[in-house]
Order: sequence, then C-alpha cells, then structure tokens
Amino acid sequence: MSVINVRRATAEESGRIARFNRAMAMETEGLALGEQTVASGVVALQGHPERGFYLVAEADSAMVGCIKIHFEWTAWRNKMFWWIGSCYVKPEYRGRGVYAAIYHKLKEMAAREGNVCGFRSYVHKDDAQNQQVFSGLGMGLKEFCVYEDLL
Repeated sequence: MSVINVRRATAEESGRIARFNRAMAMETEGLALGEQTVASGVVALQGHPERGFYLVAEADSAMVGCIKIHFEWTAWRNKMFWWIGSCYVKPEYRGRGVYAAIYHKLKEMAAREGNVCGFRSYVHKDDAQNQQVFSGLGMGLKEFCVYEDLL
C-alpha cells in the first residue's frame, strides 16, 4: 500500500462519501439507508462548514476511508467537542493504519484550531471492532448513554 494521504473532502467527492456512509450503516447496524437521502445529507454538510466537515483518506490513488466531524459547543469548557461519526474504511484496507492516519490528522487540525477540547464518538453497542479501534487510539469509554426520539 502506498502512503496514506488524509485531507478535507471536496464537494465533488460527496457521492463516494455517501456510498461509504450507506455501506457503514449496513455493515454496523444492518440499516439500509436511502441513497438520495444520504447523498443529500452529505451535500448539505459540505455546503455548511459551520456544521462540520468530512475527512477522506487516500491510498493507491483511491479514496479508501472517510469520517464525518460535527461540532458541539460546551459551555463547561468554553470550547468545542468534535464528534466523530460515519467512520468507514474499505474492507480491503482495514488493519493497515488508515483510520489511525485519519485520527492523527484530526488531532493536528484540532490543535491548530485552538478551540477544541476533545473528541467524542458514538459506537453501536455490538460493534466490538470499532470500539477496539477507538480504545487503541486513546479514546476512553464514558459513562453516558445516548437516548433518541425520532421525529
């Protein structure tokens, strides 16, 4: 595998990112997301950088992974948490340092911003593989439970 390059996604990559999002949802939750809904959602985030952004990883001249970052302001710290979501690495590139490269780039970016106090993520309770990845990169399991009310 060639060197892993991590950078902010461009609007032109929204379709590939949407496909990764759909694959991740099916793989981790058995959830079949609507193609048009996800594509529109990715484009919407790309058009509103105040909401968040995507990072993509490239290797062997191809996009091999991505993550979504969205923001949460915390008055307790007077800074932002960057929430990590929609993590996906193509199966044939897993275990080869792609996600670690994305995470290290994310940490560099957050340090440059100066107003980021940390990262948070949610992982499906049965997704042992991603739980292990996050733990291996230094993220710790917190005591919070996530509740949801879909409208």
